[in-house]
Amino acid sequence: MIDPGMPILVVDDFATMVKIIRNLLKQIGFENIDDAADGAAALVKAGEKTYGLIISDWNMEPMTGYDLLANLRAGGPNTKTPFLMVTAESKTENVLAARRAGVSSYIVKPFNAALLRSRIDQALASVAA
Repeated sequence: MIDPGMPILVVDDFATMVKIIRNLLKQIGFENIDDAADGAAALVKAGEKTYGLIISDWNMEPMTGYDLLANLRAGGPNTKTPFLMVTAESKTENVLAARRAGVSSYIVKPFNAALLRSRIDQALASVAA
């Protein structure tokens, strides 16, 4: 059972993408959504609050989603938080690198609410297991 009040952090340097993901999350039923414009800003927020889920773009400056993931997995309140990587890149080496770094799931843009929901379910189930 997914908690619709669970805090979620959406990280993307493209404001339109943040809005799209936020709207998809609301369609699914989530309401407690924070956002950050890059990995560095997200790291600050993640140091101040424990999230139930983090959804991050890969390609951002100055800190990428991959670097954010590696930093979160190294310690702090969100070490085990489910982490979805969202990217336009489907390169095998990126997917493998993200898996090694501890990503919960990987979504290639574009995507819809149904795919996002299935990836969230998958990510939350991997933590519960």
